Amino acid sequence: MTGLIQVTTATEHHDDAVALAGAVVQARLAASAQVVGPVTSVFWHLGEYGTGQEWQAVFITTEDRYPEVERYLAAHHPWQNPQITAVSVTAAAPACIAWAQTAVKTA
Repeated sequence: MTGLIQVTTATEHHDDAVALAGAVVQARLAASAQVVGPVTSVFWHLGEYGTGQEWQAVFITTEDRYPEVERYLAAHHPWQNPQITAVSVTAAAPACIAWAQTAVKTA
């Protein structure tokens, strides 16, 4: 295991995803973020089936920073109950692991 995770969330608007990505990275909660989209989402929400276009924000961070990333995204996301998920990065280049670990260290 690398100790890294990939955290994702999505927003309705590109600018919202970019704002979340920038704020999380500037706060050193994540080493990097990518905004991907638009993507088509298919979902159940409030008991109804739906589809829509969204912009994904994908973050690389360390497992120990996840609680802070989740709190930040939940507090600043434009949606009241956003989907925030994380998956383990099971393999990565050693230089990438070292870079990400260094990037999220607090001063």
